Amino acid sequence: MSEDRFSTTGWDREEVRRRAESSQAERRTSESGNGGRKRRRRRSHAASVLLYLVFVVAASFVVAGVGWLLANDLCALNKDYKEATIEVTQDDDMGSVTKKLKDAGLIEYKWFFRLFCAVADAEEKIGEGTYTLNTDMDYRALITGMVSSSGGSMSADTVRVTIPEGYSVQQIIDLLAEKGVSDKEELEDAAKNHVYEDYDFVDNENLGEISRLEGYLFPNTYDFYIGEDAANALGRLLKEFNRQMDTEMMELVENSGRSLEEILTIASLIEKETDGSDRQNIASVIYNRLENPSKETAGLLQIDAALVYATGHNELTEEDLNLDSPYNLYKNKGLPPTPICNPGIESIKAALMPAQTDYYYYVLGKDGKHIFSKTYAEHQQVIAGLK
Repeated sequence: MSEDRFSTTGWDREEVRRRAESSQAERRTSESGNGGRKRRRRRSHAASVLLYLVFVVAASFVVAGVGWLLANDLCALNKDYKEATIEVTQDDDMGSVTKKLKDAGLIEYKWFFRLFCAVADAEEKIGEGTYTLNTDMDYRALITGMVSSSGGSMSADTVRVTIPEGYSVQQIIDLLAEKGVSDKEELEDAAKNHVYEDYDFVDNENLGEISRLEGYLFPNTYDFYIGEDAANALGRLLKEFNRQMDTEMMELVENSGRSLEEILTIASLIEKETDGSDRQNIASVIYNRLENPSKETAGLLQIDAALVYATGHNELTEEDLNLDSPYNLYKNKGLPPTPICNPGIESIKAALMPAQTDYYYYVLGKDGKHIFSKTYAEHQQVIAGLK
């Protein structure tokens, strides 16, 4: 027994047993802890999946709702009927056109319409004009409804042309053809034969002569499409004339006791004779000769510009002065049968509001200004003094 007390064999065996038990206990503790973490991980993963599914479902509802709203706008569904007039000018782009449609209540989502227009090449189709559209029209129909009769589009090349005051219809046609707006023959045919039913001041009954538009093509600066439809190009000038001759101007015409054509004919004579500062005095000479003819004038206007219009000669000859033409105001009393040019607004106003004078004659002075006289004797003295 005493030897066993000092023997290491028993001690070693006991120590191994204790260590083994300790190791097993630690392993059980470790396994127990890992199991808790695994369970926590499983719970955390399940919550993430659930949140993801909730997000996906919510996003689907949102996308579906937005998609439905966009589809309604695209296809013109569930809209209260509304009609609107949209004017597209050459200053517009797709952004401004889209805004006009939105402001008119024809579309709801500007960005979506712009996106559709980009896909549909709308810029190549939409052109200048005034269009009547409604909420029954889907995106494609709105674009189709804004296709211009001019043949031009928002992306088409344009040219700016200034029509001078006093140009005749033929001169305007030549200028537009020169600038590439339209073909000369097509412009002449439109001037002769196109029915401009929107303008009751145009003679749409007696076709065949370009002079039927004389006086009504308002001189101004215009932006045209290159290769524009000829009738539409001339229609721009008629539209501007109609705009200039507003209610106030037309009241003056009615109160004048003369027709619109007569006023424009007088205005055209003024336009071709004025130096720019004497329109009303020239108007007074014309009215005095028409309404209170003197012995010397005998009701003859004797205005060279009308004969120049008829002959095409800037320098009149003796043969021209004897020409048998209604535009020869040396032989025919009263006004010529049509205006001889397209007058500006100031000449039209002068024809409506002439100066009140006793003048019957005028001649161009050395300074480029007209000198007016009351009698033929005074007129001859002025002429003598200019030699």
